[in-house]
Amino acid sequence: MFSTPFVLTFSLLLSLPILFLLAPRILPPRLSSVPISPSDELEDLSLFRRASATPTTRLPSSFSHLAASKPKLKIAFLFLTNSDLQFAPLWEKFFRPPSAKSLYNIYVHADPTVNVTSPGGVFEGKFIEHAKRTYRASPTLISATRRLLATAILDDPANAFFAVISQHCIPLHSFKFVYHSLLKSRSFDFSSGDPDASTQYGIRLQYKSFIEVISDEPRLWKRYVARGRYAMMPEVPFEDFRVGSQFFVLTRRHALMVIKDRRLWKKFRMPCYREDECYPEEHYFPTLLSMQDPKGCTQYTLTKVNWTGTVNGHPYTYKKSEISPELIQGLRESKYSSSYLFARKFAPDCLAPLLKIADKVIFRD
Repeated sequence: MFSTPFVLTFSLLLSLPILFLLAPRILPPRLSSVPISPSDELEDLSLFRRASATPTTRLPSSFSHLAASKPKLKIAFLFLTNSDLQFAPLWEKFFRPPSAKSLYNIYVHADPTVNVTSPGGVFEGKFIEHAKRTYRASPTLISATRRLLATAILDDPANAFFAVISQHCIPLHSFKFVYHSLLKSRSFDFSSGDPDASTQYGIRLQYKSFIEVISDEPRLWKRYVARGRYAMMPEVPFEDFRVGSQFFVLTRRHALMVIKDRRLWKKFRMPCYREDECYPEEHYFPTLLSMQDPKGCTQYTLTKVNWTGTVNGHPYTYKKSEISPELIQGLRESKYSSSYLFARKFAPDCLAPLLKIADKVIFRD
């Protein structure tokens, strides 16, 4: 009745739906990063434009050799948190000396979706407006840091250094030591070479940003292609892609570079296809500053972190039983500078033993 070829063709057509159901479905990769809403982006851009308009002639970190005398330069401490500031009592002691009062400012970006309680004291009234929700391993942490930088730039033209601190960070020295190391010492930074070559009449001529910049990390390529093989091009070639700690100390000049940037931000805000390789907050800042001013960066951070026994990308967390004078001394040791100034990560119950050794160990330089 029907020819053999016709029967075979008809049978094959009937079997196609079954074959389609049995075959593995090929789906596009799932985007993992949390997108930033257009309204949040517009609000940030408005803030960044206002801060970027700060006259450069007013900047105390413009490397004038007269800047160290007057006005008094300040350090802006930028606390980035999504939980209570458990170590606030320790930081309270750090900021307590009367001589320090006019030499610092505090700014706190607290995730508004978390009920973060103000600890009062030096932190009273220091929580910035328009804070947004943050997620780990997402561009929301970049945005939060940029918000802190812009707020501090607008707030006080005397803010010369901007130190990003997490709720898990502790100071390793007194405020006096930190201030002297950043703004006065000629020998604190080992990367500067001959200290006499960067001074005139005993006064610092130039300041660098203390930011970690790594170009030879083994997983760098996988992180680079986390958004797609060519997604970062042409703005960020792989040879310019860097990684480093998100906790750094920037000069005012570099803080302005960060909030003025639009070109690299549009790449780093893109969502990733590989969740396990997506940490934009560890790449954006070192890549941007390395591309724009590599000689103005020390290439290392002043925040000590222990990556031994890391879990899910988190550094080692020190426990209450480990707190001792010996631990503090060990955390200070650095081959890049005279000392690390901060350290993380500490469990909340470390507060009591840290306070016990604060005056005799931590703040005794």
